[in-house]
Amino acid sequence: MASMDDNTPVYVISVAAELAGMHAQTLRQYDRLGLVIPSRTRGGGRRYSARDVSLLREVQRLSQDEGISLAGIARILELENHVTALQSRVLELTAQLDALSARSGSLAPPLSRVFSVTSTGDVLTGRLGERPRHTQSQALVLWRSSRAT
Repeated sequence: MASMDDNTPVYVISVAAELAGMHAQTLRQYDRLGLVIPSRTRGGGRRYSARDVSLLREVQRLSQDEGISLAGIARILELENHVTALQSRVLELTAQLDALSARSGSLAPPLSRVFSVTSTGDVLTGRLGERPRHTQSQALVLWRSSRAT
């Protein structure tokens, strides 16, 4: 038997509706609006995962308890998905940066140098977390190489 996780579509609409504490017609409406889109069987039947049921409960909470419109909920879910994707991308880039740093044999972190600019336009180098010297400005500029990875 294949391993099941929270994303495995197993619940028919009536079971998912009961687990989420709502009417099956509400689930159909949420599907039409793109709020919670279940998987489909070859015959077109909806199959909900445990993650889908949790999302249905969250949509209901936002709607009933917080008074947020369905359009607002759609935007919230879109932004949450975007944040998740960005967090994944940050992890990927961090891993790539770590790999590049390991290959180059550098002992210092790759972003350990920072540059600041004085009010007269002079560029000062420093270390990450260190205030610039010889200036009264508190401006700090973080420079990143533009080289492709």
